[in-house]
Amino acid sequence: MQVQFHGAAGQVTGSMHLVEAAGRRLLLDCGMVQGSPEAEAANFAPFPFDAAALDAVVLSHAHIDHCGRLPRLVMAGFRGPIYAQAATADLLPIMLLDSASLQESDAERANRRRRPGQPPAVPLYSRQDVQRTLELVRPLPYGVHPALLPGIDLVLRDAGHILGSASVELRADGRILVFSGDLGMRGTPILRDPEPVPAADLLLLESTYGDRNHRDREATVQELGEILHAAWRDGGNVLIPAFAVGRTQELLYWFARHWDDWGMARWRIFLDSPMASKVVQVYDRHHELFDAEARAAWRGTPNPFRLPNLHVTESVEESMAINRIGGGAIIIAGNGMANGGRILHHMRQHLPHRQTRIVFVGYQAEGTLGRRLVEGARWVRIHGHDVQVNAQRHTVGGLSAHADQQGLLDWYAGIAPPPPLALVHGEERAREALAGEILTRHGVQAVLPRPGLVLDV
Repeated sequence: MQVQFHGAAGQVTGSMHLVEAAGRRLLLDCGMVQGSPEAEAANFAPFPFDAAALDAVVLSHAHIDHCGRLPRLVMAGFRGPIYAQAATADLLPIMLLDSASLQESDAERANRRRRPGQPPAVPLYSRQDVQRTLELVRPLPYGVHPALLPGIDLVLRDAGHILGSASVELRADGRILVFSGDLGMRGTPILRDPEPVPAADLLLLESTYGDRNHRDREATVQELGEILHAAWRDGGNVLIPAFAVGRTQELLYWFARHWDDWGMARWRIFLDSPMASKVVQVYDRHHELFDAEARAAWRGTPNPFRLPNLHVTESVEESMAINRIGGGAIIIAGNGMANGGRILHHMRQHLPHRQTRIVFVGYQAEGTLGRRLVEGARWVRIHGHDVQVNAQRHTVGGLSAHADQQGLLDWYAGIAPPPPLALVHGEERAREALAGEILTRHGVQAVLPRPGLVLDV
């Protein structure tokens, strides 16, 4: 068995790893590169392998940096099955169709500004390409799936990152390859804790937060409540860039849990996302994946997805109307890195105002607008306009859907004996820090792969 790294090797986004085993070729994830325009141009590059020769794809979860290039793979000739946990399979149409819509809108906007002699902009893929891709998706439950392909067994384990997220275990040629996928934090609301893996001959371990630990979740939730109290006192609006799957649901969960002590009834809460109601339906179909506390919350009052002052806006006109509200609004909109989507329109309108609070609740990749704002940019460019940033900024890291350094170390320590490993899905500083801790504690030298590296399992 061999694995070759083609994405998220030295960076966080673009997860993609090619596995050859038992005479077959399969792909672990096929994610989109996210970040600066220069970085995202890589999504248009040809695949460094023959897409038509692949036998299958196995997805870890439905975030775009793990699934977002699937339609490009199909455009390049792939016709095999795409295996995904059942909830992931239900989320894929929502995520990919939204991605295609954004791609088409961006291309249309670019063509309106196209100068004479410039070639026309084309979307990365269309909604028709997504529909052809979805026909190949094969949903699977968590657990063991013998003979996924001849000579290859698959095990999907709950990774605790978002609904349907999985750690992937492949057994072939007498060897075991484990891909952690994105691991969640223990004690994350709604989701169950990441499931341990008993053994591996090679582990591909994510390292997004390999160089730091998150704030205590209880202290983080308290901080969020304090931000909302201060925002109400100042008469401003609160902008929260958040991905439609995962972080958005946790925010609504905390709003419901602290309905009285945070005075949530006085706010107008907007979930400004065409995907939102569809995602809610997926969550409603998969209660069996919730932890016990979340199942009780969904039966209680107020239900996190049905808060009495929650407005789910789907049309562009509804979204534009939000910007006429001068204060007292909490606006949750995608995308989570402020690199596209409706959050940009709200930022353009509200970033110049000192009473505005912008709250970052997730990882901000290099080159994204979110990263520039977190790092203190005083001016940003949005849709061709320079926007001054006077809004107050808050980074609430304890709500991350990713395990922190200690969480990654604890999960790794649960595998006996400690296996050889390659650190993926992390920037260089994070990978080096996590590799150093693993070497000190376990005496195992982690590999820090670059694109094109091949490892034997």
